[in-house]
Amino acid sequence: MANFYQDTPELRHHLNHPLMKRIVELKERDFRDKDEYDYAPADFSDAMDSYEKVLDVVGEIVGETIAPNAEEVDHEGPVCQNGRVTYAKGTQENLDTCRKAGLMGMAMPRRYGGLNFPIVPYIMAADIVSRGDAGFENLWGLQDCAETLYEFGNEDQKQRFITRVCNGETMSMDLTEPDAGSDLQSVMLKATYDEKEQCWRLNGVKRFITNGDSDIHLVLARSEEGTRDGRGLSMFIYDKRNGGVDVRRIENKMGIKGSPTCELVYKNAKAELCGERKLGLIKYVMALMNGARLGIAAQSVGLSQAAYNEALAYAQDRKQFGKAIVEFPAVSEMLSLMKAKLEASRSLLYQTARYVDIYKALDDIAKERKLTPEERKEQKTFAKLADAFTPLAKGIGSEFANQNAYDCIQIHGGSGFMKDYTCERIYRDSRITSIYEGTTQLQTVAAIRYVTNGSYLACIRDFEQQAVAPELEDLKGRVKDMADRYAAAVTKVTEAKNQEMHDLVARRLTEMAGYIIMCHLLLQDASKDPGLFNKSAQVFTRFAEAEVDKHSLFVFRLQEADLAYYRSGETKGTEE
Repeated sequence: MANFYQDTPELRHHLNHPLMKRIVELKERDFRDKDEYDYAPADFSDAMDSYEKVLDVVGEIVGETIAPNAEEVDHEGPVCQNGRVTYAKGTQENLDTCRKAGLMGMAMPRRYGGLNFPIVPYIMAADIVSRGDAGFENLWGLQDCAETLYEFGNEDQKQRFITRVCNGETMSMDLTEPDAGSDLQSVMLKATYDEKEQCWRLNGVKRFITNGDSDIHLVLARSEEGTRDGRGLSMFIYDKRNGGVDVRRIENKMGIKGSPTCELVYKNAKAELCGERKLGLIKYVMALMNGARLGIAAQSVGLSQAAYNEALAYAQDRKQFGKAIVEFPAVSEMLSLMKAKLEASRSLLYQTARYVDIYKALDDIAKERKLTPEERKEQKTFAKLADAFTPLAKGIGSEFANQNAYDCIQIHGGSGFMKDYTCERIYRDSRITSIYEGTTQLQTVAAIRYVTNGSYLACIRDFEQQAVAPELEDLKGRVKDMADRYAAAVTKVTEAKNQEMHDLVARRLTEMAGYIIMCHLLLQDASKDPGLFNKSAQVFTRFAEAEVDKHSLFVFRLQEADLAYYRSGETKGTEE
């Protein structure tokens, strides 16, 4: 039987990271649930055993049901009739199987029917599901919208809505509009208070809404009449049972075809306020998007794994000139780099997830009691690390997914261009990861302040203090040399005090920081398990060296006079 957890030992390695001890301690609150819920763990080892067992179930469901359904779902897709969406047959089977297995609301507290899982094993499940069918992960993974309800909803809303999610109902986040894509402060869906019915009414159009015919929607709408910026936006909860929202159409997409991306029409739809007015974009959507970006980072890693597996299997099987093409250096080098990028992005993903776990758990504890000074310091430290690492994990992880999908097609040659092979779907599914939930360019905007304020360099210097296996010391020295070149490039840009130059090289500086951090994470992984990670650590360091050198050279040769060549996409000469 296929099991996508058991056949990937790297997952177990990341699940058993030393920080999990602290994460479980915070999440389980001295294991106080054990007396009330028979499935609650009694101690740390019991909790870890629970995560392993559930991930084993996820791996089996993905291997035996979700992955086998993926091709047919891609061909069939969802349909829209009379304002409602009907999933493809395989999608419905996937959802039913996940519901029966209790895999909905995994991260929610047990009092609402959830499993109270930390972010790490939940994101690991998303990684596994994405490998099987990235389009289905969009539906299953939207259960993390319940985290926003848990953080900002009142107790009555939590009882009414989170329990439904844990029982298997689906969610969506309705943010984007025809004239408000990345610029969410331009959202104009109108929310007006109905004094007679004592509820809010929503009117307008939303576009590009993933799983737009879901049971429960989180909706960003303009509650303050006369405003046109983010300060006039609030978050609302719309319950499909109340009616008032129709699906105008399902977008005809390049990939993730099993996931219905909808245009919605709100016609006096009844809704209720989530949290406080005017904080919809400023506070609630920012929290929602950070969670979504971590989910896309997991989706990217799952797709990278799928691409690598397909490429390796084909290269081992395909024979040319009397031998398997995996034996040709040009192909084996591609496969080695694919694997290195996969492992680097996965290490970054789970490091980020661990940071999120600790600060989120402390945030939650702060609702019950006052944090100690030590806990407040810990909360602040890990919140900052999570905020800094999330755009790297999403931005670089999604770009690596696209690169691995491209190389997977290349290794398949002409066959990869045909729909007979899974790699063609993986290639199409991967493309969206660097676009939605904030493009790679927007991830750079989010990350660059951690370049210029020295946070990434401080993190890198901390990694340099960590011990590695003796045989990896030389590799660590090469990574330190990269960090020195990165630090010099940052100094050059910050001392220039030229915003145009700063903006132009932001992506390069961010990538340099990300690659160096990934090198250190792989060194730590290889020190603990050389059999799994040594080769990838070597290959990725060589790749990172070339990239850091390239970006460093660009930065140091860039002069203010050169900036004219990069302005506004101009195609005419600069002699005028």
